[in-house]
Parts: sequence; structure tokens; C-alpha cells
Amino acid sequence: MTLEFDAVVVGAGHNGLATAVHLASRGWSVTVVEKASAPGGAVKTAEATLPGFRHDLYAMNLSMFAGSPFFASHRDGLLKHGLELVPSRDGFATAFPDGTWLGVSQDIETTTARIAALSAADARNWRALMDRFGREAPHIFALLGAELPSRAAMGAVWKAWRALGVAGVADIAKLVLSSPRAFLDAHFEHPKVKAMLGAWGLHLDFGPDVAGGALFPYLESCACQSFGMVFGRGGADTIIRAMTGYLRSLGGDIRLDAPVEAIEIEGGRARGVRLASGERLIARRAVVANLHPKGLAKLVAGRAGDRRPSDFAAKTAGFRAGPGTMMIHLALNGPAEWRAGADLGRFPYVHLAPDFGTMGRTYNEAMAGLLPAEPVLVVGQPTAIDPTRAPEGHHILWVQVRVLPADIRGDAAGAIQARTWDEAKEAYADRAIALLETYAPGLSAKILARAVHSPLDLERDNPNLVGGDSLSGSHQLDQNFLFRPAFGWSKHRGPADGLFMVGASTWPGAGTGAGSGFMVGKRLAGEARPAR
Repeated sequence: MTLEFDAVVVGAGHNGLATAVHLASRGWSVTVVEKASAPGGAVKTAEATLPGFRHDLYAMNLSMFAGSPFFASHRDGLLKHGLELVPSRDGFATAFPDGTWLGVSQDIETTTARIAALSAADARNWRALMDRFGREAPHIFALLGAELPSRAAMGAVWKAWRALGVAGVADIAKLVLSSPRAFLDAHFEHPKVKAMLGAWGLHLDFGPDVAGGALFPYLESCACQSFGMVFGRGGADTIIRAMTGYLRSLGGDIRLDAPVEAIEIEGGRARGVRLASGERLIARRAVVANLHPKGLAKLVAGRAGDRRPSDFAAKTAGFRAGPGTMMIHLALNGPAEWRAGADLGRFPYVHLAPDFGTMGRTYNEAMAGLLPAEPVLVVGQPTAIDPTRAPEGHHILWVQVRVLPADIRGDAAGAIQARTWDEAKEAYADRAIALLETYAPGLSAKILARAVHSPLDLERDNPNLVGGDSLSGSHQLDQNFLFRPAFGWSKHRGPADGLFMVGASTWPGAGTGAGSGFMVGKRLAGEARPAR
């Protein structure tokens, strides 16, 4: 059977859905095809442990989505179809082994007082950094929302130069090139302040001394101070349920359990897709691939007479995955009781990354293929702000273990002998929980059930997460900006006319902001000038 649409979107991650929603809202006929049995990509919520306990399997923080141009453009339609966001004025914190903690809350007086208790100079520097953020953020976000290279990007740089001057633009450039340690050493003196802010680097793949790693901690920390954090009521999949419902209301079509066998190219142009079932879906105007570039290369391989697919495959063959991630989901019969005090239980994110030394060792061990002796943990407490995610009186914890090797060569602690993730994951999860219990005594006695997803499990569930890299490709400087996913392929155009790429492997990278999906949707709808 053959069907025709204006656009066919391959992959129902949130970026692919953003493109589909935008085009459908502009009158295009659109179908989305997805290999998995559920949409969402790395934004999924499921009862992974026990009935009634709703766990975000991967992404949890929806702050980028709430602040995105896509949400601003489609707010009414998404809210009409069930989108529910929950703000939190308490954002993130770091717990320290000495039983103390430090965190950022939306009230700047509260945050500054916490910092001042450690260093009066750092309290002043925090206010100064927030003033800087207020000046720089509009220009940085304008660049992040523009294709690279493009007239819009050049316009963003020009406006920054006009507003900030040469020195101000140079400050932003220095920030982009700096490591977390270099940037934070230049602005703060107390190691706990530096650790609290620097932990955000490991949410990507930036150890403390990796160049280019300062930008994300700067943006996340300052944005949290300015706007708080945002999560989804009932789970992060509220954005997926709203997007799919809205898309269908606009006449769009979503096909699940529908793996694509090939993207069909004729005369150098993408003409549609062929499903594994044999069904053909003709794309009159565009095919949009929400895929890892290596996955896309396989679907366009062997197209005789056109060198672009082979050039694309060659250029993206070296696209490097970031470190792996383990997810541990816990169903609890009560809240975590932090040794640092009950106030820590209000924060949806608690980092267990006490200093640059620990972060650096963990990162270096993982990059050497070793299971880190002391993992860095991001502990999510969603029921602290959204009690609907668990039965009354119960709680869940979302524990992200960063960073880990995709392939295990050894154990830095010398205790785990297994060399495959299927054999090692439970033992390594035990190590992570044991570390967590040193900060939250008695936690193990409250665990009713747990689900452990290793880096290998992440890739099995979603082929875009190569090696368990939850960010779909390293964000280090050689794979970011004009080099994402490869030089010459940064403008979301795929290896054929009428073929476009979206997703975390493309600019502006990972996160829930739907940036690439919305950019491509606007371009196809004729609302943005094409990149030059």
C-alpha cells in the first residue's frame, strides 16, 4: 500500500513531534513513523517499578521546554491537549559528605544568604554573575535558537556586539571556550560554591577540565536562579501526550511499531520512506529524520549516482558518543531523609558531586573504560513537587549515574569482575545506592522496588542513545556549534534534497527545548530564511 503526505517524519522524539506539530498547524499533511511502541524518544514516563509509581525513564527537567520558542508558539494548543507543568522555586542543590548542603532557589536573597554563609566575596560574585546573565542571556539564547551558519545567527552576533561591545562579545567567546574549573575559579573562591555549580558539566560530558564545558553550568545555574525549574505533572511525558494529541487534532498521523527500512531517494531528492512492512509513504515536500546520524546514514546507504549519502556517512562515521548513563528508579514507602537536613527534601535535583577532585576522577575513570569507584549521582525527587507520581504517602527517586563507560574494561574499585553491562548493572547499582545511603541514611529500608537501566539498556530501548549516551553525541567543542554532527552538515539538511535532520545529534544539541525540531518546522513552513 502507498500513501502520500506533504511530510513524513521518521522518529517520534519530541523534536520530530515539534516539526510535525508546526507543519500540521500550517496546513501540511504529516505522518510520523516510530519504530518503538510508544512515542517520546528519551522523554518517557512509565510504571517501571510498581503500579501507581510513575517514573521518568530518562529526561525529567522540562525547564527548557517551558522556556522554548516552540512552547511560546503553540502554548494554547498544547495546554488544550493536556499539558500540565509544575514549577519549583527550589531548583538544585549539592549535598556534601560533611552533612551540609548548598542550593539555588529562585529567591535571590535566599540563595545569596546561603553562599554568604560560606564566603561574603562569593555572595557578591553571585549577584555580579546574575547581572552578567541578565545582559548576556538574550544574545546567547538568540544564537542557540538560530541555525548555524545562518543570517539569523549572524544577526544575533551583530546585536550582541551592538549591545555589549567588543569586550562583552569577547567575554561570551571566552565563556564558550572555558572549562568548568577555569570559569568557576575565575569567579568564586569557596570549593563548595564551585562544586555546586560545576556539577552541571557532567550532565553533558564535561569533566572539570574539559574545554567548552563552562557554558552549560553557567546557563543552567543562572536560569534556575532567574526562573526556577519546571517539571511535568504526572511525568515528563505530559509534553509527549500533549504534542501527539495536538498533532492528531490538526489532522496529523502517528504510526507506532513501524520501523523504517529505507528512505527512498530518486534523482538526488528524498521521495518518502519504505517501512519494514513493505508499505510506502510518499513525501511530496519533505522527509524529516529525528535520528542519530549513523542511523540516518544506514537508511540512505547505497544510493547510486549521488555522492551526498556516502559523503554524509563518511563525515558522520566519526561522530563520537559521550559517556554512558545508568538510570535507577526507586519506589519508596517514605521520603529520603537527608543527613544534611529536611530542607534538602524540597529540591527536585540533588547532586552528589562534592568537589572537582571527585568529578575529575569519575570522569577520567569512565573515559578509560573503568567503572568509577565513586560515581557522580544526580538524585531526582519528583514527588517533592508532584505527589501525583506515587500513591499517597509514597515517593519515588530518579537516580542518574554519571558518567559511565559504554564498554567495561575494568572496575576502578577492583570489586566488580563482570565485563558486560547485563552482568554488572545490578552490582554497580548497589554501589550507587550504597553511596546515596551515606547521604540519606536508612534509604535502603524504604525501597519497595527498583528498576535499573544500564547504558546498554538505554541503547536497546532507543538506538539514538548510542553506548547509553543519553545526549545522543558528545557536546565537546569538536562536535558542537558548526561541527554538530559534522562540519558541512550543521544546518539540519540531510544527504538529499528534501531531507532534513532534527534531534539531539544536531544543533543546538540535547535537552527538552525542541530547538532543532522547531527550527526545521519554521524553515519548511517558509517562516525562516534558509541558512547560507
